[in-house]
Amino acid sequence: MIDIRQQEGGLTFRVLVSPSAKRTSVGGLHDGALRVFVTAAPDKGKANAAVIKAVAEALDVRRSQLQVVSGHLSRRKTLLVDNETLISITKKLQALVVTDLKSELP
Repeated sequence: MIDIRQQEGGLTFRVLVSPSAKRTSVGGLHDGALRVFVTAAPDKGKANAAVIKAVAEALDVRRSQLQVVSGHLSRRKTLLVDNETLISITKKLQALVVTDLKSELP
């Protein structure tokens, strides 16, 4: 399960980023963090921008609602999403994890 925390200004959750991937995708779980694969290299914030774009599309929120609050130079990041309810984000994140698990079944 993805650990979602309510903070001042929104909700936070952790992501584990794999930069320089063959394709961009969001889904799966690793140690309580959402897996995010981006094609961008970790160079001058390009991967962080790609993570924001990919996660925003996956959660169906505006990019301006997401920001990296910790882990700017790390593969493990914490994202903040504002103007969303806990129930809404929880359902959307669970759907991403469940969809990924179904794709791994034989």
